[in-house]
Amino acid sequence: MADIPLGCYTIKSHGAQIARLHMYDWIILVLLAVIDGLLNIIEPFHRFVGKDMMTDLRYPLQGNTVPFWAVPVIGIVLPCAIFGGIYFKKKNFYDLHHGILGILYSVLITAVITDAIKDGVGRPRPDFFWRCFPDGKDLYDNVTTGVLCHGEKSVIKEGHKSFPSGHASSALVAVSRVDDYWHHWQDVFAGAIIGLTVASFCYLQFFPYPFDADGLWPYAYNTLQLAEAGIAANSFSVRPTEEMVEEGQGEGGIALRDAVRPMEETVEEGQGQGRIALRDALRCEED
Repeated sequence: MADIPLGCYTIKSHGAQIARLHMYDWIILVLLAVIDGLLNIIEPFHRFVGKDMMTDLRYPLQGNTVPFWAVPVIGIVLPCAIFGGIYFKKKNFYDLHHGILGILYSVLITAVITDAIKDGVGRPRPDFFWRCFPDGKDLYDNVTTGVLCHGEKSVIKEGHKSFPSGHASSALVAVSRVDDYWHHWQDVFAGAIIGLTVASFCYLQFFPYPFDADGLWPYAYNTLQLAEAGIAANSFSVRPTEEMVEEGQGEGGIALRDAVRPMEETVEEGQGQGRIALRDALRCEED
């Protein structure tokens, strides 16, 4: 792809076209956000926690070393800022759009998978004792020896969402989750695997492998460049045929002329697209 000159595809010239083309992708993103919101509202499965299990769940209840608001900043805002900086330098809206779309799909698909597993598994966090008994006075059922929590309901609910780690899935701030006693190491490991797998999958839906010859730009842009290069090649290959038509005699000349007309129309269309591309390139230089 290096021998094909890069065009100028700005937000102004191609933004509306690309947005219409990927309208359903954005609708799916909204649906994923709604699903993840519902998963955070519903009550997770309350796994049985007995008295003899509390030995591993008495770690102190601490705040987050990496706060909740920092996760979207690290996982979404920072990458999008980098994409924006590259756009202002390269003037390639295909790259900007697909980069943002890919990162949002990675985050939301990971969030849906992670939160669905959290709700279904209901594993207690390492600090569950203090969530369940904030005053330190533990109480258990006389028959089952299960915990009888008297802590704040929302805190207890969050205490049943240990596996897998959402922070590790989305931003790889894994070490802090173990240090803060919010997750077991298995939670962090599983969350990191989920995040890495989903991010890699989503990346390859929009971009080639990084070590590929065309890996610098998204699939859509590479396809467009190949199409424009093909039109330019056709405009050169048809010219000798036009001279043959002028020299043709009788029915043979008429038949050859009729065969060339569709090719001429294609060339004219390609020249028109070439003028549009040149106009966009000049606009880039002006910007």
